[in-house]
Amino acid sequence: MTGVAAPLIPDGRREALESIHRQLTSAEHIVLTTHVNADGDGAGSEAAAAAWLAARGVRVRIINPTPFPQPYLHLIEDRAWLLDPASTEGAAALRDADSVLVLDTGEPKRVGRVGNALAGKTVLVIDHHLPSQGGFDGLVLQDPTACATGELVYDLLTVAGLHRPWSARILESLYTAILTDTGGFRYSNTSPRTHLVAADLLAQGVDPEGVYRRVYATVSLSRIQLLRHALDSLKVDSELPITWMTIDRKTMEAVGATADDLDGIIEHARSVEGTEVAILFRETSDGSTKISLRSSGAVNVNAVARAFGGGGHEKASGALIGARMEDARPRVLEAVREAFRASSRG
Repeated sequence: MTGVAAPLIPDGRREALESIHRQLTSAEHIVLTTHVNADGDGAGSEAAAAAWLAARGVRVRIINPTPFPQPYLHLIEDRAWLLDPASTEGAAALRDADSVLVLDTGEPKRVGRVGNALAGKTVLVIDHHLPSQGGFDGLVLQDPTACATGELVYDLLTVAGLHRPWSARILESLYTAILTDTGGFRYSNTSPRTHLVAADLLAQGVDPEGVYRRVYATVSLSRIQLLRHALDSLKVDSELPITWMTIDRKTMEAVGATADDLDGIIEHARSVEGTEVAILFRETSDGSTKISLRSSGAVNVNAVARAFGGGGHEKASGALIGARMEDARPRVLEAVREAFRASSRG
């Protein structure tokens, strides 16, 4: 099968995609990057875009502020594409790049140390988060109506007229991006168009069971041990539908866990009956506090995250707070409680 008909690209999206496509096809050396602690959407979008560009003869490098996530390494066609920004090779690649394609974020602070090397570069952005002040200068497509950045990369390849069926690596990477950012097509960002895009990817050859096994049915022992500790810490607010878990640095070190092992753990807090906002507090290596927030109700957790210098979506957001857990946690909990009070007043 060569796929079903590609769904129409929404109004206002095609022009930006065509401009980005023209810039990418005129470049010879492109660096791709995404936000710190890349998720399945950022990683899958990078893998798909890199495979497409490399097949066109472009020199491609993926340089992320934090290591490419282990659970998605199988999506990378050539491991030589992956470079550390602190390495000699990474610095040289950033210096020599014609263009830098930033995926799944439009905020310079979210690309960490990679952002320091982007001054004077042609920067292209493809992202599905809400635009914020102080974003990148350059060709920017930020469309929060897309279920995932993977949907926008799918549209980019459609605009590019890529011969169908697309390569197995591109298909699986895009399907993984969309699958993970919609929570297996369960979250409210899942739209009718999401299913049309997924249907096309499936018709072109994606193996949904194989993707499921790799994404959801294969976990490390350290992740299981980390989950046990997280569940031991679970607490429920006595008055409001808020559930939270806490993971400290010593626990991470004791079980040998990495940031990859945290993926999806917050969903266990959100699944507690009656919960409308779930929070995961994690102590980072430097003693700061990373928060992840999920909403199943009326509370806009993006607004809460932004109050602490973070961001994301209305239903899923996060922030890094430069304070100890003991200080950050009560502040965040009070902000969430106030968000509940505000939503009830509204």
